[in-house]
Amino acid sequence: MHVMESYRPSSTGHLIKRVMPASGRHLIGRETTPTREQVVQPGRELWVLHPQGEALPTGPAPRAETLQVLLLDGTWVQSTEMARHVGTWGRRVRLPMEGESRYWLRTQAGAGRFSTIEALLFLMEALGLTEAHAVLRAQFELHVYATLRARGFKEKAAAYLATSPIGEAFPELLARLDERRPNV
Repeated sequence: MHVMESYRPSSTGHLIKRVMPASGRHLIGRETTPTREQVVQPGRELWVLHPQGEALPTGPAPRAETLQVLLLDGTWVQSTEMARHVGTWGRRVRLPMEGESRYWLRTQAGAGRFSTIEALLFLMEALGLTEAHAVLRAQFELHVYATLRARGFKEKAAAYLATSPIGEAFPELLARLDERRPNV
């Protein structure tokens, strides 16, 4: 995660760490850069997810116990900078990511450009990790929806909710969000 991204409450890197506590988070910036030894776990193949990597390998998916994934969390400029730093640490892999981003908190930088957590969701889907994918996606969608509401974008939040699986996943929570509270 880029140091500047670590200050943004909308960062999906923070959400990944909350939902997947066993994941690591390493800060990269001008004054702090982790070494390969601090990041790469012995006995695992490292994939650095990046749009300029090689295509996702075909054939049988690697076992989760043998794979380590490095996500670059930051703006596109920051991610390119981080990719230069970690690019030789492992295999740079590009995912088949298509469609519209569900990360409505920031403008999609262009076709095929998604948030960090969406990249992880695409990878989970490609590896057949359906249960973990469903849990992470629900938390991601809830994060986006709640943040839209907190920012006062009620109409945009309603439009987001209309196409989101969280209506079924969190009906009681969503109902509580709609309750009118007394103005004290």
